[in-house]
Amino acid sequence: MHDPRESHLIALKRILRYVRGTLDLGLHIRHSASHDLVVYSDTDWASCPDTRKFTSGYAVFLGDNLVSWSSKHQTMVSCSSAEAEYRVVANAVAETCWLRQLLHELHAPPVKATLVYCDNVSIVYLLTNPVQRQRTKHVEIDLHFVREKVAIGSVRALNVLTHYADIFTKGLPTPVFTEFRSSLNVCSNDVQSAGAC
Repeated sequence: MHDPRESHLIALKRILRYVRGTLDLGLHIRHSASHDLVVYSDTDWASCPDTRKFTSGYAVFLGDNLVSWSSKHQTMVSCSSAEAEYRVVANAVAETCWLRQLLHELHAPPVKATLVYCDNVSIVYLLTNPVQRQRTKHVEIDLHFVREKVAIGSVRALNVLTHYADIFTKGLPTPVFTEFRSSLNVCSNDVQSAGAC
């Protein structure tokens, strides 16, 4: 940062206090009966008050275990919430394509299509409707990429109201944040050794 202010120092101290208070937390991987890939994606459209750029995030589960995740402040401004959601869905689908290929190479290919959950019903409609609209031209490459994966049956998109990816894109109240964090299998070492996570 070229011009740090007092507000930046306060934010930095808050982050350091959080890290110090969570040193005993870790990602717990456990045996899962399911080997299906499930993705939760979300954006916080126009969340930056200065630039109106958005934050995107996704969480990929293999069975009950979190295996991949992303949280990124985007470098572009999106003209609509649907465009922002579509870009993060495309990124998440690209990640699942890589994971599906990895599982195939490990001789454990996924049997079912990857479920991709997003909280924007228009995205689900765009993925299943083959008609190209003029208003979606700016996301045409992402659109064709994801539609191809839907058409061959490796991806299914579904709508969900709220989900785990919110933790990567929004500031959440402490109880909701703690619940989502534990849903991602992030728990303390004591809880992990007891097998209660």
